[in-house]
Amino acid sequence: MGARTARRAANGSAHRPPRSQWGRAVPAGGGGGEFGLRCAVAAMPECPELHLAGRFINGACGALVFAGGVERSAVGRGPEVPFRSEAYRISAIARGKELRLTLSALDPAGATPPQDLVFRFGMSGSFRLCPAAELPRHAHLRFLTRESPPRALCFVDPRRFGSWRLGDAWQPERGPCVVSEYQAFRGNVLKNLDDRAFDKPICEVLLNQKYFNGIGNYLRAEILYRHWKCQNRGFRLVCNSLRLKIPPFEKARTVLEALKDQEQERRKKDPSLTLSKKVKLKQENPDLLELCHTVPMEVIMAEKQLLDPEHSDNYAAFKNWLQCYLVPGMSSLRDRSGRTIWFQGEPGPMAPKGQRPRKTPRKKSPQLKADPEAPTPKVTPRALKKHGRAAVNPLKSEEKEEEKEGEADRPRKGRACRRRKATAAPASPEPEVPLSVRRSCRISAHRARGAAPAM
Repeated sequence: MGARTARRAANGSAHRPPRSQWGRAVPAGGGGGEFGLRCAVAAMPECPELHLAGRFINGACGALVFAGGVERSAVGRGPEVPFRSEAYRISAIARGKELRLTLSALDPAGATPPQDLVFRFGMSGSFRLCPAAELPRHAHLRFLTRESPPRALCFVDPRRFGSWRLGDAWQPERGPCVVSEYQAFRGNVLKNLDDRAFDKPICEVLLNQKYFNGIGNYLRAEILYRHWKCQNRGFRLVCNSLRLKIPPFEKARTVLEALKDQEQERRKKDPSLTLSKKVKLKQENPDLLELCHTVPMEVIMAEKQLLDPEHSDNYAAFKNWLQCYLVPGMSSLRDRSGRTIWFQGEPGPMAPKGQRPRKTPRKKSPQLKADPEAPTPKVTPRALKKHGRAAVNPLKSEEKEEEKEGEADRPRKGRACRRRKATAAPASPEPEVPLSVRRSCRISAHRARGAAPAM
């Protein structure tokens, strides 16, 4: 065993789980004895991940009995948990980008009051249930079961942006959840359109947790793109008018005030619509706020459980579900917060100056294999040479285009590097002689050869 392997073994990291293409750990070999919400997502956990984490805890830990105190790592971003009981249960509930755990003692006398903790997952937080003797790295909070051998419910956060706090109160700056409190969420947005927050582009406002609690980077791209698709299908509204496309850098107030006007017109012109027809119309032509609810629900309620850790192909399923975020062929720009937004079409009037939309490179399509039973036509050597050149040239042009797209995604080099390249041009071994000098040299040499030698 080499020195590097020995150091990793001493640190408890000799056998790390494999990592997905997007940098998050994924199950190895179908799961084994370790379970948990380990989502192969390229972005920060958003409301679907939080709701699925709550579902996982309630399902996997609902029948388990925990015992003892709560163990905390030395580098965890949260306080010590002053709770201890010989027998207690854990339940969970999610709201937006927060998850609340409740530790309820099974003491019949009720001497130990329940303890609530509210978690924020940060950029890489998740919960795992694993054997207590095989704790994962970065397990910053651990709840041990009473069984033998014991297991541990762990809050795992490799990047340590996640945190927890004591008490049952949700963060006051966050608005209603887009998933579990849709009507309150919709009313909160439409009644506060005078807020200066709505002066920003709609793609930036969708990340404002005061109004869109639970929406993150991949959800905003999917919501805006699916709204754009609805407008291009030509669906007819009740008021017989087509809505406009919404570019990501359109002013948020302009977009949302139009929704309020459309809702009022819909009520005035068709008061006799039945509930089933209203539901059908909403499903066929959802507005932006409805998509903020239905798109996260697609992830949560998917038949294949896009983010379920018990399915080893969760990364492939989630990647296939994405229609815009990180999808080849889509354009991307950085907003004023430095976050990348993926979109299709024009960016909008409030797009950052000095930026050009970048296309996500497309993968080369696989070439079709020739049929071995098909008859091969006879080709003369001359025709083979002629057509061979024509067949090679398109492939070279495609490779050049892909190289250009790849170079556009690479980080730009600084001025100093360009100066070094400019100054490092190779010098010619001999100075170039002017044409007139070369001509005179040739004439004099010719005359010397033609002159007779002196006697």
